[in-house]
Amino acid sequence: MKIDKYMSRTGIYPRRETARLIQAGRITINGIVCEKGAEVEAGDLVAVDGQPVSLSQEELVYLALNKPVGITCTAAREVEGNIIDYVNYPSRIFAVGRLDKHSEGLILMTNDGDIVNKIMRSENHHEKEYRVSVDKPVTSEFLQAMSAGVPILGTVTKPCVTYPVDDQEFGIVLTQGLNLQIRRMCKELGQRVLRLERTRIMNITLDGLARGKWRHLTRDELDELLATLNRQ
Repeated sequence: MKIDKYMSRTGIYPRRETARLIQAGRITINGIVCEKGAEVEAGDLVAVDGQPVSLSQEELVYLALNKPVGITCTAAREVEGNIIDYVNYPSRIFAVGRLDKHSEGLILMTNDGDIVNKIMRSENHHEKEYRVSVDKPVTSEFLQAMSAGVPILGTVTKPCVTYPVDDQEFGIVLTQGLNLQIRRMCKELGQRVLRLERTRIMNITLDGLARGKWRHLTRDELDELLATLNRQ
């Protein structure tokens, strides 16, 4: 199989990390520095910095976390308030995507590199839903402008779904993942975000999951998630 798929199946190295390691010349196959697109055959010895890497025999783990404000979505243990120490799961897992430190809500965590790659590859297709509180009244004009596309980061955001929730709160469904996208969109339209909560990723929701708690995905949730990813 391709080296990036092999590395992702270890449960340790997502494909983006593998690409960085290959570029740095830190991965070898049978003692030879690995190149992009290299194939791994049965019996090959794959190593990172000289340390052998084998396919994970661990049971695959899929978690939904209701992340509180203040937790950072990084696997770097030296970062105070990192998500790995916060969840404190007994085996190695990593977050799928990001939710900024000042935002809260749903984030998926897993040791399955394949599903991480599928979700990240389809990031501009699958739905993510948010509840947003702002510092001024939410008008129909504001919602229409948000849904039509807002110029940020040298581009215009993709059309999206918005709906009113309360006087100063609205919902938004994105199929895009630009850096701090909702906060930047609101700022461009004269609103300041006071609270931002992600409530849904594709078919996975926060329903019944208390702030700061996590749970395993159900079999039905996982089956539907994988079926959707495999169609994209």
